[in-house]
Amino acid sequence: MPTGKVRFYDDEKGFGFITTDDGQDVFLHATALPAGVPSLKPGARLEFGVADGKRGLQALSVRVLEAPPSLAKRARKPADDMAVIVEDLVKLLDGIGGDLRRGRYPSGSHAKKVAAVLRKVAEELDA
Repeated sequence: MPTGKVRFYDDEKGFGFITTDDGQDVFLHATALPAGVPSLKPGARLEFGVADGKRGLQALSVRVLEAPPSLAKRARKPADDMAVIVEDLVKLLDGIGGDLRRGRYPSGSHAKKVAAVLRKVAEELDA
């Protein structure tokens, strides 16, 4: 079976193109995607069957061999750095928790800064 990489894929239109390892373009329709795979990202490595359609080669029975690496994961901070950040965040939240137990919310600007830090850490962990 031939292999190649996704050149582009449009979720809304339900089709895209694969560039085979020997440089040919192959049409890819959503119906050829494996069950549970609603979309493909450019650069995903695929194995597929090929049929000669009305307008050229068309992919059949696609199998995903390798997904492209996530840009967010490549930009992640090292785990050691995140450990220090999370430990500092826990100390910060402990202080806020004590204030809340005494019936006091953090001030407006302080609360916004803490919320921004929480969102940033969440994004980093979710990447």
